[in-house]
Amino acid sequence: MKKNVLKITAVLGLTTVLLNSCGPKENTPLVYFPDMYFPVAYDPLMKAQDAYSDHENEIPAFVKNSFATGLAPVEGSVAQNKDGIFEEGLLPKNADQYNAGYDASKNLTVSPLNPANAAKDIERGKMLFDRTCATCHGTGGDGQGPIVQSGAFSGVPNYADRELTVGSVHYVLTNGRNAMGSYAGQLNPGDRWRVAMYVMNAFKKGAAAPAAATTATATPAAETTETTTATKK
Repeated sequence: MKKNVLKITAVLGLTTVLLNSCGPKENTPLVYFPDMYFPVAYDPLMKAQDAYSDHENEIPAFVKNSFATGLAPVEGSVAQNKDGIFEEGLLPKNADQYNAGYDASKNLTVSPLNPANAAKDIERGKMLFDRTCATCHGTGGDGQGPIVQSGAFSGVPNYADRELTVGSVHYVLTNGRNAMGSYAGQLNPGDRWRVAMYVMNAFKKGAAAPAAATTATATPAAETTETTTATKK
């Protein structure tokens, strides 16, 4: 009789556990992966609607970030625009804005990057120029890169024959000009300034700065980071 009672108790206990494990999910006692157990679709830039507040298990990253779903980069990762000196929303939207911005960019003769790092910035600019630009512009900046010499492309100017400033070089790298397209997809904002610094240092070092070059003329069509005097970091 005692053995039968134990068997019945064991069966009932197992049945209870199985039934509870298949029960409703509203008040589960423990969830190891709440974002999978309670899936919530959200836009990465919106504020989370406290998706897990009814449960003991909350995503720590959301809680720490006041439930904002656009989380900060992982520690140790490299930010795409670590220099923080460019705003995509200020790109020219039409030809008039482009031309006004280009004219104003010629007044910018100083890079907004930290001048204390100029030597390293120019060194990196040379590496990026040789890797990205020299195929057309040539390592000597004479417009006789391998692609031009092969006859596949022509009309690349010699830097020595052009009126350039660090601002105008950066502007063209960002927005393109004539047959040259934008290199904003290949070089991040800070690196475009580094390439521009290298171009001026290597190929236009003896060039005189244009008159009244300290402050760019501000117009509604030309208010870009390339056309205003940048604050040094």
